[in-house]
Amino acid sequence: MQNVKPTNSSREQVPVSEQKQAALSYLNEAWAEGRLDGIDDDCMAQACLFSALASLVSTYGEEATGKFAESLPKRIRNGEFSVDLARQ
Repeated sequence: MQNVKPTNSSREQVPVSEQKQAALSYLNEAWAEGRLDGIDDDCMAQACLFSALASLVSTYGEEATGKFAESLPKRIRNGEFSVDLARQ
């Protein structure tokens, strides 16, 4: 994976770490809007997981995505996803 990718709106190079942070901000905003509209957190989580996995399958294929998904239980148990997200 490259550390820098071009953006669609310009040809400036944006580090992947900055893109990931921006993406997380967008998702947090969408999540907050969903909660304001009365959508349950579990429904939001299920929809996000479905969308993310569908995108990975579209990009990398079913086999590669399946291998990635196989690593998730260990990563979850190791605390990689245990973050305190600010909810608005």
